[in-house]
Amino acid sequence: MMQVETDSTTPRIYVASLADYTADRLLGRWIDAAQSVENIHREIAEMLAESKEPIAEEWAIHGYENFGSLRLSEFEDLAYVAGVADGMREHGTLFAEVVAHSSDIEEARRYMEEGYCGAFDRLGDYSQESIEDAFSAELEQLPEFIRHYIDYEGIAHDMELSGDVFAIEHGGKVHVFSANI
Repeated sequence: MMQVETDSTTPRIYVASLADYTADRLLGRWIDAAQSVENIHREIAEMLAESKEPIAEEWAIHGYENFGSLRLSEFEDLAYVAGVADGMREHGTLFAEVVAHSSDIEEARRYMEEGYCGAFDRLGDYSQESIEDAFSAELEQLPEFIRHYIDYEGIAHDMELSGDVFAIEHGGKVHVFSANI
């Protein structure tokens, strides 16, 4: 069997043979999740074929890595696993965080493609940029001392509470998404 090298950010799952697990033996394989569901199934079948148990058909995900804060169950649907990994290949590890937020791969794709507003140091920076873009002429009419009293953090908090935006902290930044897509 040829071993494929993966980098340290490749989302992977560790799939174990349940027949071997029940027989107190360890048989499993780390599998690159960033491939087709068919290839993942093929690798699982190859692993199960190595079993010394007479009937080794059942398997479970006993470990995973590089899925961010997204949690996978032992019996997670492989189409879901491959779909998340595919989205991560296209959008980076932030995609797994958006899936963890929305629980739906297609919705996460929509957020990434249509609702992503950018990365900021704080959510208040997003609200300040949005307000300054939308109301630059009006803000210039205000005296300087009044402009310093605009509570951009409070506005951002209200935007989040109202459901207009949601924010995900990832990679040292606050990633903001429009929730109204």
